Amino acid sequence: MNDFDVIVVGAGNAALAAAVSARENGARVVVLEKAPREMRGGNTHWSGGVLRFAFDEPREIAPLVPEAESQYENFYDGIAPYTRADFHGDLMRVTNGRTDPVLSRLLVDNSKDTVFWMHQTGRIKMEPAITLSAVRKGNVMVWARGLVVRAEHEGVGLSRSWFSTAERMGIAVRYGAAAVELLLDERGAVSGVKVRDADGLQTYTARSIVLGCGGFEANVQMRTQHIGPLIGQAKVRGTPHNQGDGLRMAMAIGAMPWGQWAGCHATPISADWGDFAPREMTDRSNRLSYLYGVMLNKRGRRFLDEGEDTALFTYAKFGRAILAEPGAKAYQIFDSKVVHLLEPRYQTSKPITADTLESLIAQLDIDDKAQALRTLADYNKAACDADQGFDPTRKDGLATRGLDPEKTNWALRLDQPPYYAYSATGGITFTFGGLKITEGAQVMGTDWRPIPGLYACGEMVGGLFYDNYPAGTGLVAGATFGRIAGRNAALAAR
Repeated sequence: MNDFDVIVVGAGNAALAAAVSARENGARVVVLEKAPREMRGGNTHWSGGVLRFAFDEPREIAPLVPEAESQYENFYDGIAPYTRADFHGDLMRVTNGRTDPVLSRLLVDNSKDTVFWMHQTGRIKMEPAITLSAVRKGNVMVWARGLVVRAEHEGVGLSRSWFSTAERMGIAVRYGAAAVELLLDERGAVSGVKVRDADGLQTYTARSIVLGCGGFEANVQMRTQHIGPLIGQAKVRGTPHNQGDGLRMAMAIGAMPWGQWAGCHATPISADWGDFAPREMTDRSNRLSYLYGVMLNKRGRRFLDEGEDTALFTYAKFGRAILAEPGAKAYQIFDSKVVHLLEPRYQTSKPITADTLESLIAQLDIDDKAQALRTLADYNKAACDADQGFDPTRKDGLATRGLDPEKTNWALRLDQPPYYAYSATGGITFTFGGLKITEGAQVMGTDWRPIPGLYACGEMVGGLFYDNYPAGTGLVAGATFGRIAGRNAALAAR
């Protein structure tokens, strides 16, 4: 029998949060995962697992990481409060004030409770995000505000924990089950899903359906159509299965598109990877320490302010900026006095090295090498010495003078050999365009009325992100709206 109370389409963080929430509220639940078991879990597998949430006092997070104080010296000394006002302010700032006012408040206000629910009900083990968001200053680890906790073993551990919880709760998971059509009854309410699996077409029926099957980042036609040809050529940092299926199915029955369909999260990744970042590398293709050096395009020029903000507030838009450069490629260049600050993920690539900048540039795939050397010479004339106040734990105001663009923080001279270069391109992670939902995560129709029985969560929610993205928000948003969607889907099914 393929009849359930709630069908959840997708099996990433948001979808499984919805499934657990629906089951917690008494529903009989099935999860439809298009991917085979060995590729299950959507983009969650590729994530760093870090969770941005609001808290008023550092020790409020203690139940999530009870061993941290004994494992790390002066652990709480380097953690600053991150209030709801701080979180919402960051969302407003990076989206240029365009984030949906209702959904963003809902996300921020529920963020802490959601993470604790993930830990308690979802049995997601947590750990300090030591390699992602902490910088040592003396004997204290200074943490990026709001980004202290991640799922143990990052996205791989998060995905594994959700599946384990789903199994423990008796949630059915069907692999290789590609949803192709939403079915409606005579009242216009969703009543089921048509599914293609190894045996052909099947029909699953339910009183409520939650769509949590991702955006269209892996679909080259949709990327090109909605975001542009440069993004159409992008490498994909995530699952190849996010082809926009849920969005197309929902809009086919009248769901309202919402948010920035021309926007996406595209992070700098190694240009050495293929069209899809290797699954076994998870998020270790990322190259996010650019703020301590300079980035040159193939014309030998800088093209952005590497020190605009900390990487966790700029990486999602800088990957897209690289895609707009010739050949969709750049080089990140560092000298020896900062190379110890590079995040551990750089260790998955072998850098190009040299004892002089001239020898380094000669080895790079740069068309105008003379211009590259002029760019670096001009940069060094305008840059600063470390003793002028360099501080990797905060925006230090150490800026160049007279360049276009300026580097506004961490602008150290490149003057201590050997020198290092890492290739980078833009790796698209998820798309910002999605569906309009209510506060209860119900999908709105183009007639401005909710579609009965249809809910959405995760990357399918439109309106939260525009132009840019604060790191760690996606997983918490996915779980927050997944939890709401699952709960309301179960209540509606009754």
